[in-house]
Amino acid sequence: MTENRIILGIDPGTNILGYGIVSVDSGRPHYVTMGVFDLRKIKDPFEKLANINAGVEELIATYSPTDLAVESPFYGKNAQVILKLGRAQGAAIIAAIRAGIPVAEYAPRKAKIAICGNGNASKEQIGVMVGKTLGVTLEPQHLDATDALAIALCHHYQLSSPLSHEHSPASWAKFVEANPDRVK
Repeated sequence: MTENRIILGIDPGTNILGYGIVSVDSGRPHYVTMGVFDLRKIKDPFEKLANINAGVEELIATYSPTDLAVESPFYGKNAQVILKLGRAQGAAIIAAIRAGIPVAEYAPRKAKIAICGNGNASKEQIGVMVGKTLGVTLEPQHLDATDALAIALCHHYQLSSPLSHEHSPASWAKFVEANPDRVK
C-alpha cells in the first residue's frame, strides 16, 4: 500500500496537453482536478514549451504533488510528431525536477492495461473506466485530460503493486528484512 500522495499525471502534447491530479490516502485514489493547456493559438513552438513549463509549475505550486507521472512518447510513423511530444514531455519534467518531485514515465499501452486491462483501449473506454474508478462523472472537453488521470492512476497502481520496484526480486535484502518469518 502506498502512503498518502498527490500524483500529477501529464498527457504531453504541443497543441493540447492534458493534466490530471489524484490524491491517494489509505491506498485509495481520489479525483482532485483535471484539465488541458490549449496551445493551438500559439504559433512559436518554443513559446509553447515555455507555456507548458510555466503551466506545470503553476499546477505544482497550487496542488503540491508528491509525484509526476508522464506518458512517454511512443513509436510513430512521423518522427517530427515524436520529437514534439518529447519536447512537451521535457518541458513538464523540468518543472517537476526543479521542484524536487520524482518523475515516472509510462508507455500509453501500460496505462491502458492498468486502467482497462486492454492495451488497445480507446480514449473513450479509458475515460469511462477512470470515471468509475474515481467515482466521478467525467465529461471533459478533451479526452487528453482523462488520459492524464489514467497516467496518474497507473502510477498509483505501480507504486502499490507487490511487483513494483520496491518489492521486486532486485531488492531481496529488503524482502528478507521485512519478512524474516518467510525465510528458512
